[in-house]
Amino acid sequence: MSVRIGEGERELALVPKGNVRISLRGKGAKALEGPAGGTWRFRIRDGVPARIRWAPRVAEVDLAGKAAVGAELERWAGRGYDARAVIVGGVFGFSGRVVDNRRYAILLGAPGSRDDAERLAADVRERFGDPVSLFSELEARPQGVVEIIDPRGKKVAESPGAAVVEVPGGGGITVLGVEHDMGYAAHGREDRTYRGKVFVTVDSQGRAAAVSVLPMEELLRGIVPSEIFASAPSEALQAQAVAARGEVLAKIGARHLGDPFLLCAEQHCQVYKGLSGEHPRTDEAIAASRGEVLFGSRGGLVDSVYSSTCGGHTENNEAVWGTPPDPNLRGVPDWIGHPELAAYASGIAEGKVARFLSADVPGMCSSATFARKEKYRWERRFTAAELDEIVASFGVGKVVSLEVTGRGVSGRATGLAIRGSLGSHVINGELAIRRLLKNLNSSLFVIEREGPAGAWRFRGAGWGHGVGMCQIGAIGRAELGHDHAAILRHYYNGADLVRLY
Repeated sequence: MSVRIGEGERELALVPKGNVRISLRGKGAKALEGPAGGTWRFRIRDGVPARIRWAPRVAEVDLAGKAAVGAELERWAGRGYDARAVIVGGVFGFSGRVVDNRRYAILLGAPGSRDDAERLAADVRERFGDPVSLFSELEARPQGVVEIIDPRGKKVAESPGAAVVEVPGGGGITVLGVEHDMGYAAHGREDRTYRGKVFVTVDSQGRAAAVSVLPMEELLRGIVPSEIFASAPSEALQAQAVAARGEVLAKIGARHLGDPFLLCAEQHCQVYKGLSGEHPRTDEAIAASRGEVLFGSRGGLVDSVYSSTCGGHTENNEAVWGTPPDPNLRGVPDWIGHPELAAYASGIAEGKVARFLSADVPGMCSSATFARKEKYRWERRFTAAELDEIVASFGVGKVVSLEVTGRGVSGRATGLAIRGSLGSHVINGELAIRRLLKNLNSSLFVIEREGPAGAWRFRGAGWGHGVGMCQIGAIGRAELGHDHAAILRHYYNGADLVRLY
């Protein structure tokens, strides 16, 4: 597996924890060797960015759904757009079983610049309110020469395209000043140590990138403790390991198509902190569930997404991402028993949301040892001036009213209508709503106004998108004695647990 550690850097600094070997490219290239402890620096000379074309992506369709592809193409043609279908994802085999995560992406217009694609996407959102994302297509790979500076500060070699750094005897490689949590309050830099090899290469901007390359199970050792409490019950840790393994496989060939790596180390893919984040308890859980993934009712790999705290009910995948309904990613109630909650078992419709949020719902993610009240139920307040500033780019003037225009099965908002003194605007998509509102905890909320011209109060539940496994809920179920197979069957609607290797 190849995972981005850092990119867009003018210079990368690596400190090997043992005797180092740096493999070079090019005719007659020889490897460099050196002792442990020194700081090696890498720069890109003559960097040329990749040529990437962009297009709006308006839908995804299962690979078996050719009729649905035709219907999508006709629908967008009827709206006046040139539409096309491309296949994304990949196919790979493990011990005689084929894993196929391919699907069709429906794209609009001819591939062009990112600015052109964003303008077309904005037009689609404005006219039809459909959720739209941007899709990248690689036309030409980036180029450049990696210059290598030894611990004495002397340039000792160069390598076209990439150089490979490894510590043959183990011990890992520390990358200094790794940038992390981009776009979040925890954004910063810290030194992190990684197993396996580190490729220093040219990123899509023509600058320096560090990429960790290592086997799947070793990758998981740096992911799982970054995504869940390492002190959680073993069965919850095994459930997390299985979900994370499936997430890695589901994303291969579907993300970072113009980058020199398969996955990133951020929430966009999964958080990966390398050897620096490993823990013995999660190592045990990964080993106990080695090779296990989920296969769904249609025979394919389950995209085993997860989020922190569902707030009492998980969500359908199409409500969050606009992708085709997945039978294994159905929103389900996340409590056990409690007949008084029967009114919410089939879903939380618009008229029920306020009552659900006010009820003392004993959800699994509120009863678990690791539950946090401020994630299960919360309030967020924006002054009138703050909200006016947030929506200023829409040209609606001062906000007069906010109205949820659609909700998923869990009650999460999928559309938000903003009416202002100068006009109106609609935001579609769970993630778009949360991002607009300064990374709101979730879109499972009701909106209250503190007087005719007062502040706007969002009263909500949950932390994250709510699709798939609720991580704190999984801990609560493990504490009740459920094994990881039962936990996964609940959150992924009866999916089968299969050991690939």
